[in-house]
Amino acid sequence: QVQLVESGGGLVQPGGSLRLSCAASGMIFSIYTMGWYRQAPGKQRELVARIISGGSTYYADSVKGRFTISRDNAKNTVYLQMNSLKPEDTAVYYCNAWRPPVAGAKYDYWGQGTQVTVSS
Repeated sequence: QVQLVESGGGLVQPGGSLRLSCAASGMIFSIYTMGWYRQAPGKQRELVARIISGGSTYYADSVKGRFTISRDNAKNTVYLQMNSLKPEDTAVYYCNAWRPPVAGAKYDYWGQGTQVTVSS
């Protein structure tokens, strides 16, 4: 019943910007850690940015200073503002929701992904 739906991907020139959105449903959004991951062709999925329920954030070194993660708990939505995009940012971007396991139950959900292509 948990659903994460990403949107906002597309084709952009180097130096351009995109804002990704992830709308969550079927979960108590405010208590989850939310993250953005990406996977380029032939590479492993990597963590891009993460935001906990209290608002603290983490960024991969490769995107620090260029990307900003934020959340709106009233809208059950997490965002990724992507500025100064580089061709190396080209990947499928995935939204993730996580909270600690309880009594053997896992709470780790993924969206379907949205394609970001940075090309001149």
